Amino acid sequence: MSKPLTDQEKRKQISVRGLAGVENVADLKTNFNRHLHFTLVKDRNVATKRDYYFALAHTVRDHLVGRWIRTQQHYYEKDPKRVYYLSLEFYMGRTLQNTMVNLALENACDEATYQLGLDMEELQDMEEDAGLGNGGLGRLAACFLDSMATLGLAAYGYGIRYEFGIFNQKVVNGWQVEEADDWLRYGNPWEKARPEYMRPVHFYGRVEHNPDGVKWVDTQVILALPYDTPVPGYRNNIVNTMRLWSAKAPCEFHLKDFNVGGYIQAVLDKNLAENISRVLYPNDNFFEGKELRLKQEYFVVAATLQDIIRRFKASKFGSTEVVRMDLTTLPDKVAIQLNDTHPALAIPELMRILIDDEKLTWDTAWDITVRTCAYTNHTVLPEALERWPVDLFQNLLPRHLEIIYEVNRRHLERISALYPGDHDRLRRMSLVEEGGQKKINMAHLCIVGSHAVNGVAQIHSDIIKDTVFKDFYDVDPQKFQNKTNGITPRRWLVMCNPGLAEVIAERIGEDYIRDLSQLKSLLKFVDDDAFIRDIANVKQENKLKFAVHLEEQFKVKINPNSMFDVQVKRIHEYKRQLLNCLHIITLYNRKLRKQETAAPGYHTAKMIIKLITAIGEVVNNDSVVGDRLKVIFLENYRVTLAEKVIPAADLSEQISTAGTEASGTGNMKFMLNGALTIGTMDGANVEMAEEAGEENLFIFGMRVKDVEALDKKGYDALEYYNRIPELKQAIDQISGGFFSPGEPDQFKDIVKMLMCHDRFKVFADYEDYIQCQEKVSALYKNTKEWTKMVIHNIAGCGKFSSDRTIGQYAREIWGMEPSLEKIAAPDDPR
Repeated sequence: MSKPLTDQEKRKQISVRGLAGVENVADLKTNFNRHLHFTLVKDRNVATKRDYYFALAHTVRDHLVGRWIRTQQHYYEKDPKRVYYLSLEFYMGRTLQNTMVNLALENACDEATYQLGLDMEELQDMEEDAGLGNGGLGRLAACFLDSMATLGLAAYGYGIRYEFGIFNQKVVNGWQVEEADDWLRYGNPWEKARPEYMRPVHFYGRVEHNPDGVKWVDTQVILALPYDTPVPGYRNNIVNTMRLWSAKAPCEFHLKDFNVGGYIQAVLDKNLAENISRVLYPNDNFFEGKELRLKQEYFVVAATLQDIIRRFKASKFGSTEVVRMDLTTLPDKVAIQLNDTHPALAIPELMRILIDDEKLTWDTAWDITVRTCAYTNHTVLPEALERWPVDLFQNLLPRHLEIIYEVNRRHLERISALYPGDHDRLRRMSLVEEGGQKKINMAHLCIVGSHAVNGVAQIHSDIIKDTVFKDFYDVDPQKFQNKTNGITPRRWLVMCNPGLAEVIAERIGEDYIRDLSQLKSLLKFVDDDAFIRDIANVKQENKLKFAVHLEEQFKVKINPNSMFDVQVKRIHEYKRQLLNCLHIITLYNRKLRKQETAAPGYHTAKMIIKLITAIGEVVNNDSVVGDRLKVIFLENYRVTLAEKVIPAADLSEQISTAGTEASGTGNMKFMLNGALTIGTMDGANVEMAEEAGEENLFIFGMRVKDVEALDKKGYDALEYYNRIPELKQAIDQISGGFFSPGEPDQFKDIVKMLMCHDRFKVFADYEDYIQCQEKVSALYKNTKEWTKMVIHNIAGCGKFSSDRTIGQYAREIWGMEPSLEKIAAPDDPR
């Protein structure tokens, strides 16, 4: 196999990655050597690759810092409205290359490292992924930060600086094994600790009601220490801030009678207090009512709101002087976006501050809170919705429980006036769920306490209005909106697929990187043989490169001329990896024909991984099939691996049961990078089909109305099993031990689930899926027609930029106006 060009070689021909700044090569080399010296490496001969990476990271960071300071000064001078994006997850990935792209430094850095005898890609590989997220929700937050900076919005991302991010996944003998992600062990060159803004966060205690107000007393205090990470916009000199909080125990120990045992225990308890920011909860789309998780949720909210109020009151850049005291103007200057229900406690916490600390009336405080907060819903799966036990709340956050009860009392009073005697409606709409263990419904709290509620794709927004939140929509239809998700084209095209970015730029110029709707202009090249050839060549180069990566990292050989059929998803029944498995088995049985991470406690997910690897063992070692069909489970999927696999994919599997996937963003990344989609009419797939033309996607399976009809009728898996011979054969092979000869019953739980209690109706879509896959295989043999369909898809991607999404949030929820205006660089006269 001939080795493809490295990105470094390719970039010599590329403009979109930043020719600006090549004249600074000598300066970069000087700064690089200075930083290398500061890492205490006096002799370059003993420097490690990690030393070189840190020197390069600090050199690039130097270019950020001046812009960062100037941006914050600019905000203080202009006093714009500020948006605070609260999220328990920010799945940032690596920072170095993204920063170089956004600052137009990449070619200069390439040349400088080349002249210093270093390999840029090797240095980039030394960076740890900042894996502070589980999947889509956390990665969306990261894309949004990039777009908010690129659109010149005064925006701040607030979250937790987890010491351990999403676990590293190893697959041993087909089974998932989790290892801690110690991403900070070598330090993080991109963050800056800000101890001067440390804030106290209170837990436990009791509430005192006095004539002069309410006091929350006898609390346990944890300190929140902020770490700031710069977020650069795309070549506009704006650098925003992501502020992540780390838990620290207060220094003072109150030991009445000093003794060694008591002192030691006090120090150990200090460690317990700091567990709040120790580890990211690994469950996505599954709610676990653990006290530590509720502590995390309040910790980030309490620290952030103190910071928001401090910044609102401060007069000018660098000043702590208080000049703005009228908190009724807060919604004119502050927008708070809640990324799912995880930061929902922002609503009662803001009420607590306004009533208990600022002494405002309830009605005034409630008006401020509702006008300030907005809520994004990310799921309709009932097991994912947060419902916290009242007992836990009473113990941990007694004042907040009182406030929630009062919010609920007033809310139900209003509903009762609108619907007299409708007790069932009151029960459905209450913030407090009665029956058995009393629980607080956090989604209901978010809807009642926000002025805007949005879903993340049109079909998802319609579903929440028609079903899960219908009662709330009937009462306040003006609150409900749609904001279809998007992805940043800087990371997900320019950075990860430079060859494709350049081929596009040669035809339509580079402005599309800031305005992705310009991709529509590519339609005029859909019959241009040279363009078709260039698109096909870029894909083949990416496939060659990925095949080399697979061979080096996973010791697996694949044929780069075969179709790369990729399903990248969290392992969950609704995402239907099992449907993909059945197709692979069917293909294998016809003697003709890839997959990600499971939350560690999710038994079915782990069994699905084991099944995928077991199928791979059989298929990959069958000499009759040869290299015509390979099944590979890519372990430890993360942002950096996505940046390699997505540009190489031919076919993107988006096969969730209609009505279960809120939106998806992986589907958009594959589409932008020239993969075709096989999928159901679910999530953003619906809008992708509208934008590119349904005839340019491989759509199959039930629509939402079909699923509802099947639910009414009753889904009978056995009927499909008995009627479809190939399906029966595949299931019999799984249950009979064909893929687990040493343990024939190994997959009996999976078969039982599929046959007896499959909520996501895999068998109902099997036949249509197999037929659709046959159409895929037939078209793939015609390279020209396949590539023309790819061009239609890339041209239809304009809507799916996170710049468009954020522009809509800004105008329609936050009351802010995006701007593509550049501010002056630090070395420009002001």
